[in-house]
Amino acid sequence: MQWQDQAIILGVKRHGETSVIAEVMTRERGRHLGLVRSGRSRTMQPVLQPGNEVEVIWRARLDEHLGEFRIEPLKLRAGRLMETATAVYGVQAMGALLRLLPERDPHPHLFEALEVILDHLHNPVDAGELFVRFELAVLNDLGFGLDLTECAATGARTDLAYVSPKSGRAVSRGAGEPWADKMLILPAFLSVQKNTAADFESLTAAFRLTGFFLHRHVYEPRGLEASAAREGFVQAALKALNPARGTLSRPDELSA
Repeated sequence: MQWQDQAIILGVKRHGETSVIAEVMTRERGRHLGLVRSGRSRTMQPVLQPGNEVEVIWRARLDEHLGEFRIEPLKLRAGRLMETATAVYGVQAMGALLRLLPERDPHPHLFEALEVILDHLHNPVDAGELFVRFELAVLNDLGFGLDLTECAATGARTDLAYVSPKSGRAVSRGAGEPWADKMLILPAFLSVQKNTAADFESLTAAFRLTGFFLHRHVYEPRGLEASAAREGFVQAALKALNPARGTLSRPDELSA
């Protein structure tokens, strides 16, 4: 068995004295593991860093085997990804999100989104917006997608201001106002009717929105906690937007 694909390094684990098991996100075959012989060599260590883009050739006798990777570098981002807190935490947090998906399950749109976000992690505003959209895409692929296109109560597609914590559907300002204290805020930059950039308040609301549904539908049922990297990314992104403001302490929690 053999195939060739474009991939992004998510992480590595030591295997024996000189080799590693590399975890990559491929364009066509999803998240995949493979043995890299001499992966701890001086030549390969700089290549096998999270965020780097590579070409992989996978070989195994049977499809269900771990198999071996032969890896060639395409785009080495790792050095730049060490320059800002949003980048350091962001690449780890996205790797943790992708591990929620079954191994070898194709998600080409997530690969493409990952490529884009990795090139914008140094900019906290862009990184925050893109990361939230990435979390929404992962939720959708896990079967828990949110419907933010129209009001769950009236069918209206304008003035959407809230998200129901029960249904995960958008609610218009008028329909949701009587229960506003029980609703999640729908940030303007996520509304299909608006084209606005995120600010501190809207990005805080967005992190709370995705964190809430990830906790309810994914982490809690599986007995997991959100990755520490996500918390680090959230705090770094919000601090960069407004250093004088407090940061979000529990993005998975809905305030009463």
